[in-house]
Amino acid sequence: MKKSKISSIVALAWWAATTATAGQVTLVTDVRGPEGPLYLGGNLYFVGWISDTLSKWDGKTTVVLNHTPGCGHNGLALTKRKTFLVACDTHGAILELDMTGKQLRRWDADSKGRTFDAGINDIVVTANGSAYATMDGPNTDPPTSIIGKVLYLAPGSQAWVEVADGLNYANGIGVSPDQKILYVSETVGNHINKYTINKDGSLTNRTNFALLNVLVKNKVDSWFIGPDSMKIDTRGNIYTAQWFGGKILKISPEGKLLHVFEIAAGDGTTNVAFGEGEKDLYVTVVKDPNDPQMRGTVVKIENVE
Repeated sequence: MKKSKISSIVALAWWAATTATAGQVTLVTDVRGPEGPLYLGGNLYFVGWISDTLSKWDGKTTVVLNHTPGCGHNGLALTKRKTFLVACDTHGAILELDMTGKQLRRWDADSKGRTFDAGINDIVVTANGSAYATMDGPNTDPPTSIIGKVLYLAPGSQAWVEVADGLNYANGIGVSPDQKILYVSETVGNHINKYTINKDGSLTNRTNFALLNVLVKNKVDSWFIGPDSMKIDTRGNIYTAQWFGGKILKISPEGKLLHVFEIAAGDGTTNVAFGEGEKDLYVTVVKDPNDPQMRGTVVKIENVE
C-alpha cells in the first residue's frame, strides 16, 4: 500500500474514533464523574466528582490541578479575581482555588453556621462579582427529602447567605445577561425555576420557567432525569443538560424549546460550556448513569443559531 493511502486510512480511523456523530468530537476520555466544563484562553477545565479532581486539558494533554479527597468536585465557576469556585457535592463545601489548583479558601457552612452537609451542586458568578450556589440534598432513590437551597455570596463578603429554600434537589444555576433573573434547576421536579434578583442579591418572585417533559419526551422514567447543570448565552438562551436523557436542551428566554442536541457519547449529560464566540459547546457526559464509577468524556459539538 502507498504511504498516502495508509495515511488516509489512519486519518479516517482517527476521525471515526473521535467523532460520535457529525459535529461531535471526543476530546477527553476516562473521566470519572465529568462535570463543570469551562473553556478559558484555549484551555478546557473540568472536574470529576468521583475522582475528586479539577483538571486542565490544553488540547493535547490532561493535567490534574487539584485533588481534594471527599470533595466530589461538581460545579466550577471563574471569579472576577481569576480564581475558581468549586462545589463539593460529596462532603458539602465550597472551595476557592487559584488557577494552578492551590486552595485559597474553604467554606463548610453559611453565615449562620449551618453546614453544607446536604451537598453543594453548582455555582455561578455574576457580573458584579457576587456568586450564587445550589445545595441539593441526599441522592437517594426515591428521594425523600426536599431540602434544596440557594446560597449567595455578596461582592467582598466572606460569608454565604441563604436566599432561597424548598427546592427539590437544586442543581444547575445561571444568570440572565441583564443580571436580573436567576435560573435554578430542580432536578427531581424535572423543571427550571426563575427568580427576580434584587439589588441586594436577594431573590423574589419564584416562578416556573420550563417543565422538561413538556418540552421533550422523557427518555426513561427516573426521579433524576433532570435538568442538570446549565449555561446561558449572550442572548439569554438557556442550555441545560438532561441527566438520564443524553441531551442538551436550548431554551429561549421565553421558555420555548429552540433545539435539542442529542449527545451520542452517553445518556448522562451533566453540563455544558461555550467555546470562543459561543460557536462550539463543550459537553460533559457520563456514558451510563447507572455506572458507579460514572465513567465519561468531554465532547465538543457545534452550536446552532
